[in-house]
Amino acid sequence: MQNAKPTGVIIARFQTPSLHEGHLELIRQVKQQHNRLIIILGVSPVRGSRKNPLDYYTRERMIKQQFPEIVVLPLSDQKSDQVWSQKLDELLHNNFPHEGFLLYGSRDSFIGIYNGRYKTTALPPIKDYNATAMREAISDKVFDTEEFRAGIIYNTYNLFPSVYATVDIAVFRNNKTELLLGRKPNENNWRLPGGFSDPTDESFEMAAARELQEECGPIKTTPMEYVTSLRVNDWRYRTEINKIITNLFTTNLVYGEPQAGDDLAELRWVAVTDIPNLIGRGEINDTHIPLLTKLTEKYIQQD
Repeated sequence: MQNAKPTGVIIARFQTPSLHEGHLELIRQVKQQHNRLIIILGVSPVRGSRKNPLDYYTRERMIKQQFPEIVVLPLSDQKSDQVWSQKLDELLHNNFPHEGFLLYGSRDSFIGIYNGRYKTTALPPIKDYNATAMREAISDKVFDTEEFRAGIIYNTYNLFPSVYATVDIAVFRNNKTELLLGRKPNENNWRLPGGFSDPTDESFEMAAARELQEECGPIKTTPMEYVTSLRVNDWRYRTEINKIITNLFTTNLVYGEPQAGDDLAELRWVAVTDIPNLIGRGEINDTHIPLLTKLTEKYIQQD
């Protein structure tokens, strides 16, 4: 048998460094209407993103610090609104099988997507508190406390290990007998043009075309052709969990004269048949040796 008075349920994210006045007023309003209050915290499948920087445990402790009597529960985000609604109902019913519930939301809340069994009510906005703006306002602030430094370490250790995607481009001319190489400032050896893929790139082919324009100028080439992918033994990541995997593309120069730009200081054309000698003399960047070896194996054999 359910209690005559339902339990109040606030469903939110609370992705802020502290409970702002909007949060506090929301909690106060619901507490005035109910003897019992539950807060459901949405949990993103992406760890440590800019939109969801705080994990569940951190937000739970933030709430409990001011409201130790409130029950706080996690609810994972779902692709399907129907599945999410079902999971919400199950979470409440399984933990409190004899309770009735009234679900509260505020601006941009869950109410528009919820299709479960419990009643919902929308609270009018107390003030336009923008959590994104609050996070951005402190995103570059450094605090001289042990807790601040411990928080950085905690966050870093709780991120998923990452693979950084890069692109390298082999630009040929004269029927693939010559290859374009670049040299970075303060380096004596040579490499293929390329760089990191960007979140705005629609594909690795587009990333390769963009990087080529940035590093070699507005030259015209044929469409990018994928060759292979390899893990790069980049010195910056040799002792890190995170690694780099590059995607190698080939293209042919149609017209234009390459000019070094972005983070390249110099460009040069080399004979494909001379690449093994350049490698032997230590003139090729060590991370690019596997890529150039694959290219020479393919095109020297074809010749």
